[in-house]
Amino acid sequence: MTNPRVAARYAQSLIELAQERGQLERIKADVDTLLAMGKNREFALLLSSPVVNPAKKQAILTQLLEKADADQLTKLYVKLLIDKGREVDMLGILKEFDAQYKTIRHISTVRLTSAAPLTADTLAAVKRQLVASGKTEDTIDLETQIDPELIGGFILEFDGQVYDASVAHKLSNMRTELRKPNVYVTQID
Repeated sequence: MTNPRVAARYAQSLIELAQERGQLERIKADVDTLLAMGKNREFALLLSSPVVNPAKKQAILTQLLEKADADQLTKLYVKLLIDKGREVDMLGILKEFDAQYKTIRHISTVRLTSAAPLTADTLAAVKRQLVASGKTEDTIDLETQIDPELIGGFILEFDGQVYDASVAHKLSNMRTELRKPNVYVTQID
C-alpha cells in the first residue's frame, strides 16, 4: 500500500514538470499506459518484488516504455522512482497523478453500476443530469459496471457519495420495513 503523502508529493512533482514543459496531456497519456500495464499481474509483481534487481526492473521498464513510445520525461521519471526505491509505490503514485490531473482539468469521476448494459443515449442523459444538478464538474469521466444482482435500476457513486436507485436496494428497504412490528395490530386487541 502506497503512503498517500508520498504518492501526493511524487505525483505533484510530475504534474508540475509536465506543466512547465507544456506536456501535461502527453504525460497523462503515458501515465494511462503505465496504469493499464499495472493491471497485468506480472507487471505489478515485478514492481513489488524485492528479489528482482532494480537494474533489471529499469531495463524491463525502459523496453516497455520504448515500445509504448513514451515521452522522455516519463522515462526519466520512472528511472528516478526506481533509483529512489519507489518502484513499489509507482502504481499508487500514478493513480494519484490521475486524481490530481482530474482536479486540475475539473473532471469528476462518476461510477455508474447498472443491472444491464446501458445505451450511449442513456449514458449521455445521465451525464447531462449530473452536470445540470451542479453536484459534479462540467466534464464527467463516467466509469460503468454491470451487476446483475441489482435486478434493475442503478447505483451512482461520486465525491464520496452513493445514490442507490437499484431494485435490490428498494426490496431490501421494503423487507426491513415489513419486519418492524405493526403498531396498528396491537391496538386492535
